[in-house]
Amino acid sequence: MTVTSEVSQIITDLRRQVCELHTELIRYQLVIWTAGNVSARVPGRDLMVIKPSGISYDAMQPEHMVVCTLDGELVDGDLAPSSDTAAHAYVYRHMPEVGGVVHTHSTYATAWAAAGEPIPCVLTMIADEFGGDIPVGPFAPIGDDSIGRGIVETLRSSRSAAVLMRSHGPFTIGPTALAAVKAAVMLEDVARTAFISRQLGSPEALPGAAVTALFERYQNVYGQKED
Repeated sequence: MTVTSEVSQIITDLRRQVCELHTELIRYQLVIWTAGNVSARVPGRDLMVIKPSGISYDAMQPEHMVVCTLDGELVDGDLAPSSDTAAHAYVYRHMPEVGGVVHTHSTYATAWAAAGEPIPCVLTMIADEFGGDIPVGPFAPIGDDSIGRGIVETLRSSRSAAVLMRSHGPFTIGPTALAAVKAAVMLEDVARTAFISRQLGSPEALPGAAVTALFERYQNVYGQKED
């Protein structure tokens, strides 16, 4: 595979970005020890940049990030890629709109995954960011593309940027790695609030029309627009 100087610079920039985004997982307490991973698609190439396996977050440097094909083959880097590489690669192959994938074991979202229960759309924030209930994906073994298959099959029929893989934990996607990290942060926040609301009573799901209106407004109107 030919890597031009322009692509090489893009990969260098993505290595730095992906490394920095892992610090957000720590800042928002979404991971412990060496768990979790962030990846980013290399635009215009069948490549991705992903965290290596089992490396300490404190020791992590941009040059530690590895480059793999979208078949999960290591093409640049001195360390073994994440054990979730095949899952990320499958998502990129089958969801071309995705530019970033994140996996965490954040406590509340993972608790919903352990229960095998979707997070119901009982909050405007859930409607805004996820467009409805946050779905549960099937249990799948780690190490091959089974998790990726479950992610794709589940999210293809959902507006959600997050899926709770049963008995495992959450995966989030986005058009960029930053967007996928944001979704992971938002997911844990709403997972915690929805859980607490269950302790207080029986929260009611938002009406479908309201969910759609909130989602479309947040995705298309909210915030500052680029000129």
